[in-house]
Amino acid sequence: MVDLTFSPFLSLSLSLCRSPFQLPHQQLWGLALVLLALMVLPKLTTGKKTEKRCVNCTYRTYYTYGDGRALERVIYRDQTYTRAAQTYGCYGNPCGLNAVCQETAGGRPVCSCPPGHSGNPLTHCNRGECLDNIDCRGDLQCKNNRCVNPCVGACGIGSNCEPRNHVAVCSCPAGYQGDPYTSCRLSDPEEQCHPSPCGINTKCEIINGVPTCSCLHGYLGNPLSGCRHECEHDGDCSARDMCSNYKCVPACGQCGTGATCNTVANHRAVCDCPKGYIGSPYTECRPECYGDVDCPSNRPACFYGICKNTCEGACGVGADCNLRGLTPVCSCPRDMTGDPFVRCRPFTKEDLCSPNPCGTNAICVPGHDNTGRERPVCNCLPGHTGNPLTHCSRGECLSNNECPDNKACINYQCVNPCIGKCAAGATCEPKAHLAVCKCPPGQSGDALVSCRQTRTFPVAKYH
Repeated sequence: MVDLTFSPFLSLSLSLCRSPFQLPHQQLWGLALVLLALMVLPKLTTGKKTEKRCVNCTYRTYYTYGDGRALERVIYRDQTYTRAAQTYGCYGNPCGLNAVCQETAGGRPVCSCPPGHSGNPLTHCNRGECLDNIDCRGDLQCKNNRCVNPCVGACGIGSNCEPRNHVAVCSCPAGYQGDPYTSCRLSDPEEQCHPSPCGINTKCEIINGVPTCSCLHGYLGNPLSGCRHECEHDGDCSARDMCSNYKCVPACGQCGTGATCNTVANHRAVCDCPKGYIGSPYTECRPECYGDVDCPSNRPACFYGICKNTCEGACGVGADCNLRGLTPVCSCPRDMTGDPFVRCRPFTKEDLCSPNPCGTNAICVPGHDNTGRERPVCNCLPGHTGNPLTHCSRGECLSNNECPDNKACINYQCVNPCIGKCAAGATCEPKAHLAVCKCPPGQSGDALVSCRQTRTFPVAKYH
């Protein structure tokens, strides 16, 4: 822009500011003509040429501004009048070709080249090579209406520049570091971690010449953006875990040595000592005993770390248990019977023969002794003989048919049937398994009972 305040017409303007009584006669006529010219200046509209209403004027007509003001230049034959008209703001179009005139708040004209143009706005404005980057190739940039290389003066010392999409992209060469827009220097591998390119709670290490980020111990996440604790409170962990030292750990780890974890409620373990163990389930559970000497008298035996009474569960229902040392001895009470390892019950008659007190091949039946007390009675089985308290053997026969004709089956033995059958002095002859008893001659009577001498009486003779 060019401010036209100090133009050649400034002298006339200053003279107009004086008092009319101080002006020369010639200047008074000039002032009157200027005022008359201002009253008869044509009014222009956009796109239309103004009408010429001044006979003594030469017009150069321009298009009107958007606000309706006409842009025209009036040239008077009288140079005095011409200077006065041209200094009245932008109406005289004091600017060059293709230039734009704008008035300041004080009415001073200011000339400038419009967008996309360059040059001297007082003489001539030329259209530029470009208005925006889009008018240039991708490797050029629109600057001052010209397509230029954006890399010129854009990057720092020792850096590389590549024009890309109308922008200078600066970078340090391989093995160099620094700000490519200021300067690049030969890089120290360790400096790649200072400042650290990693996020918070991370560590930066140079591995094979490349900075490598990793989360600190106890942290997790993306080391490039930042690492965090695995948990801050129990709610960050699963239902069976708890937050300990910012890490999710199994809640059952709260249980002590030897304890069992029954369940987990609200991220807390419910621990118990196993049966027979003593102690705190959250510190340590230990065996009740390591030997018999550690046990009380009512539970004198140490079995696998547990003090027990060996009689517990050793005997049957209703049985008595007595310890002989640490060995349980089971027995039924005096008025009861049964298997003391199974069940004891009251006595019955049938119990006299259970268990069987008799010998082999003998049977037991309830009976009484001479005093009338109940007792078991043993007999050999049918067809057997012997001592029923010890052993009974099968007999020689079961019936007479199994014996010779002159013998009889007595007590399962084939014996002479005459033995003990006939009376004293009688004779016996076995026949058909029977004893045939006869009194000897001269005797008479019942041969099975007694035989007696037969009496003879003399026969009386009567004459």
